Amino acid sequence: MESGQRIEKLKADHGAKETTLKNNIESAKKAKGRLLEVKTNKEYEAILKEIDAIHGKNSAVEDEIIHMLEEIDRTGEDLKVKESETAGRSSKCEAEIRKMDEELNSIGSELEEMMKKRGGIRSKTNDALLKKFDIIKNRKSGRAVVPVWKAICSGCHMNIPPQMYNELQRNDKLMLCPHCERIIYWEDRNTDA
Repeated sequence: MESGQRIEKLKADHGAKETTLKNNIESAKKAKGRLLEVKTNKEYEAILKEIDAIHGKNSAVEDEIIHMLEEIDRTGEDLKVKESETAGRSSKCEAEIRKMDEELNSIGSELEEMMKKRGGIRSKTNDALLKKFDIIKNRKSGRAVVPVWKAICSGCHMNIPPQMYNELQRNDKLMLCPHCERIIYWEDRNTDA
C-alpha cells in the first residue's frame, strides 16, 4: 500500500477509535450516574464492574490510538523521504531531458546543414555518377564509398588485387571493389599520424 493511502487509512481508523473512546466515556458517565440510583449492594457491584470494564476498554482503545498516531508519524516521515527522493529524481530526469533536447536540436541543425551541403555537392556532380552512387548506396545499406588501406577494402575486408591497388593509389579514376562493388579510394594512414 502506498504511504499516502496508508496514512489516510490510519487517520480514518484513528477517527473511528476516537469515536469509540468518546462513546465509552459517555457510557462510563451514565453508569456513574446510575450508581446514585442503586438500592442494593449487588446492583452497586454490577455497575462498578461495568465501569471497570468500560475503563479497561478505554485503556485498550487509548493504547491503539497512541499506536496509530505513532504509525501515522512514522509513515508521514517515510512519505516525506520518498517525496524528497522522488523530487530529486524528477529534477534529475528533467535536467537529462533538457540536455537530450538540446543535443537533439543541435544534431537536427547539424543534419540540416549537412543536407544543404549534400544538395549543393549533388547539384555539381555528374548525373551518371550520382545514379551509380545511389544504386550502390541502396544495395549496400547506405555505405557506398569506403577506404582501402594496405590493399584491404574496409567495406568487405577482402584483399584488392595488387595492380588495382597500385592504380587506386594514383587516384586518377573512379574504381569499384571487385568483391563488394563499393566505390573505393586509397587511404594513406601514414600521413595522418
